[in-house]
Amino acid sequence: MRRGLTSLCPRIAFCLLTLLEEQPRWDLPALAFFVEVLECLDLSKHGQSALTVMSRHLPSKCRDRLRLGLRGPVLLSKEPSLGGGIRGMYPHLVEHLADPDGEMVAMSLTVLTCMLQEKDLQIPSVTVSKLAEPLLPHFQNDNSHVQLLSIQLFCKVMELVAEEGENPLTRIVSRSLFPLFLRWHDENKHVAEASRQALLRAARLLRRRDLEELLREEPPMEQRMKFAECLLLEDESRAAEHLRWALPCLQSPQEPLRQAAVRCLGLAGVLMMGQKEELQLLTEALQALREYESPSLISQFIQLLFDRRSALLCLLDEENWRPPVISTSL
Repeated sequence: MRRGLTSLCPRIAFCLLTLLEEQPRWDLPALAFFVEVLECLDLSKHGQSALTVMSRHLPSKCRDRLRLGLRGPVLLSKEPSLGGGIRGMYPHLVEHLADPDGEMVAMSLTVLTCMLQEKDLQIPSVTVSKLAEPLLPHFQNDNSHVQLLSIQLFCKVMELVAEEGENPLTRIVSRSLFPLFLRWHDENKHVAEASRQALLRAARLLRRRDLEELLREEPPMEQRMKFAECLLLEDESRAAEHLRWALPCLQSPQEPLRQAAVRCLGLAGVLMMGQKEELQLLTEALQALREYESPSLISQFIQLLFDRRSALLCLLDEENWRPPVISTSL
């Protein structure tokens, strides 16, 4: 229709908008056509009305209405004059970040990113910080586009809060370091670079110059692992949390990501010695490697565990060593 009736599309779009405003019972079929010709509508005149129609469907339990309701704002968010209306959708957009459908999440992330790019935007730090936490799980989303969008948006959130001179994100940013480190090994260059940039921003926000120095250039794997060791050795009580992030990477089709996960698991496994979660998580790690049918990685993982444990035992033995007492009695 758009190719064959280009000159009529603006009028068709306006007729559909009128129908959506006046005949709610026709909303789903009309909305489906309306979204396809939305770009042909004169947004300077009717953009706000279109936004009102779209926002009506964001709380919908109907998946088709919801999908169309999110597609509309993706197009409308490009219109600068509609910034205020887009901000009104903020709570619904954040809510849909928990949707299991990657396409829904990607559309929500796209609109939120456009919203935060707005000049002279003023959003309370507490409100922005609530956006950061739902982004973390999407760093490991199966969809690389969702990964990229979530990491870029997380970086923007840190930038906004940092500019205000406040750090309400400290706890969340600390939790983001390890999953971002893993994603830094992604074969998708855009995702890997976005992860490195996010790590740099995070290190500055946390005032961690030691981490920042390790991120300035593109170091080889051995140098990168120093970054992971800094994180893991800093707080041994969080070793189980780090292991949870690394486990899904063992089944990744990407070799660099699997290698990074195995190395981190080897170190984290040693740090967890004596913790109640140790046996369970190490068993899960070995099971994940077996499911991927990667004997070489299993061997590497076990070898790393033994090497780390041996080094630790040697260190403990040296610390506890005392010179033998030689009796002078006959």
